[in-house]
Amino acid sequence: MPDRQRADARRNYARILAVAEQEVAAHGADASLEQIARTAGVGSATVRRHFPTRRALLEAVSRNRIEALSARARDLTGEDDSRDALLEWLSDVVAYSASARGLAAALAYDGSEPDPVHDNCCAAALETAGAPLLDRAVRDGAVAASVTVTDLITLVVGIALATEHHPDPAGQADRLFRLTVAGLSPRG
Repeated sequence: MPDRQRADARRNYARILAVAEQEVAAHGADASLEQIARTAGVGSATVRRHFPTRRALLEAVSRNRIEALSARARDLTGEDDSRDALLEWLSDVVAYSASARGLAAALAYDGSEPDPVHDNCCAAALETAGAPLLDRAVRDGAVAASVTVTDLITLVVGIALATEHHPDPAGQADRLFRLTVAGLSPRG
């Protein structure tokens, strides 16, 4: 949201975002934009002016979670065991993605370009955050050199989307993540 917006536009943005966070938490990535507009007390055109695409809305809703995951990656970068640090961070990403409805959809690669006006590319932010952890694990020989951060984020998204409607999405997502971990290790 540009700082040069009028005060009423900034208030609308904040109100829409707060309502969107609640709606996405309750209904996931398919939360109704019309319901968000009604609850926020604005027209649907106002919602679309601030968030021209569903992805822009989901990314804005997920921004704080992405920032927390990025900070967690920075905190783990200095850990002694690079493989454990990477896996701990990925486990956190899986847990967030499984518990925060809509986050997996914001991270999913759908072939669309990032929105240049809003520039809220969640997947790119996580890739940037996770790259040092993966690079170090690869250098240490703890992870296969062919593994990319994009691969890892794609796996997380797949796990989160596959478990979204499970009775225990977080538990099932963690179980599936643990099953994939063996595939990250180089064969010896």
